[in-house]
Amino acid sequence: MKPAPPTPGDSTQLRRAVTSSFLGSVIEYYDFLLYATASAVVFADVFFSDLDPLAGTVASFGTLATGYIARPLGGVLFGHFGDRLGRKNMLVLSMVLMGVASFLIGVLPTHASAGSLAPIALVVLRVVQGVAVGGEWGGAVLMSAEHAKERRGLWASFTNAGAPCGMAVSTVAMSATAAAVGEEAFLAWGWRIPFLLSLVLLAIGLFVRLRVAETPVFTSAAAQEAPRRAPLADVLRNHPRVLLLGVGVGLSAFVVQGTLTTFIISYAVRAGYGRETVLHALTVSSTLAVAGILGWSAASDRFGRRPVVAAGAVAVGAYSFVLFPLVDSGSTTALVVAVVVGQSLLHPMMYGPLAALYAELFTTRSRYTGASLGYQLAGLGAGFAPLIFAEAQALGGGTNAISLVIAAFCALTVVCVLALGETSRNELAAPAGRRPEERENA
Repeated sequence: MKPAPPTPGDSTQLRRAVTSSFLGSVIEYYDFLLYATASAVVFADVFFSDLDPLAGTVASFGTLATGYIARPLGGVLFGHFGDRLGRKNMLVLSMVLMGVASFLIGVLPTHASAGSLAPIALVVLRVVQGVAVGGEWGGAVLMSAEHAKERRGLWASFTNAGAPCGMAVSTVAMSATAAAVGEEAFLAWGWRIPFLLSLVLLAIGLFVRLRVAETPVFTSAAAQEAPRRAPLADVLRNHPRVLLLGVGVGLSAFVVQGTLTTFIISYAVRAGYGRETVLHALTVSSTLAVAGILGWSAASDRFGRRPVVAAGAVAVGAYSFVLFPLVDSGSTTALVVAVVVGQSLLHPMMYGPLAALYAELFTTRSRYTGASLGYQLAGLGAGFAPLIFAEAQALGGGTNAISLVIAAFCALTVVCVLALGETSRNELAAPAGRRPEERENA
């Protein structure tokens, strides 16, 4: 006789699921955001050396954006099999895919040695990274959320907390390597080291992830009903409203994420700050953001997702007009304050509760697909914001226009989260076929 599946609230499996989700997210985002840091400080020189500096920056951010474009594809692809076959196996596959792609970036030839083949290969591997991280997030969130009986916002947010932690680790790896080998050696070969370390992190992540059981919510649903042949069709046919509103809720969080973790690096370096100074500021803010994400997500369990996210959007919209003047001041202290307040205090109000919120929008047999698609479509904001802002500057645009764009996206978030309603009381193990729109919202 097979042992009974773990029940929601099983403390051992919950701890394993949360640990696996957090560590897996750290590793995935270490790889994914390492590319973002490298695109801001290295790739313009290494892969686009035939362009002038500003054009090289735009081209580098363009390859960065391709990874974000591929994320919805990864969400749909992994979500399809994750909703039909289970969450765990898809998470193992996504982690392997990301680790291998990042390692291969570390051994790519440069433009100087391979010509145009080098940036083409870079783009291909960036797409693979995007597919992998697109499949990772939804499954990791559901592994925690579907194991949790209470405090779902907090436990699910460990996946989101892995993103800034991964950013901090990747930034430390990049800046430590630069400091250890020197500027010339760093541009020549040192930048490869952090990418090559991906294989070590992959081994650690797989060891933890393979010890986690399938979620009890999925196991129960699989025993009660046959899998849907096309989870994506179910989402688009039965849940189009919540999908669109969910994308609108998350867009501003990702636009701000792309601004604070990618665009601001390039902007600050061009404003006269040293590269290491900027990377150190980003490391501090990324590390502190972990506490911010967990704290605001826990608050959303008590007060609801809607008030926390809406308040964060209003605060970030106003702060966007303060961010660039602080950076332009030329003060290192002001730079640190600018990124810490933005990334560690205000942005987590919008970003942290998204993990539970997206999971609460869809039914079990289409949840992986729906949550992943909504989150990854919103994530396009992080991929395109640095590219659009860099292009705007290349055309002579000022930072006030950038602040206005950020504020407009924040306003969209407020409208969408109010229209969506409160999701924290939605039961993940609701009867099959029951639509989120039919659940009681406040």
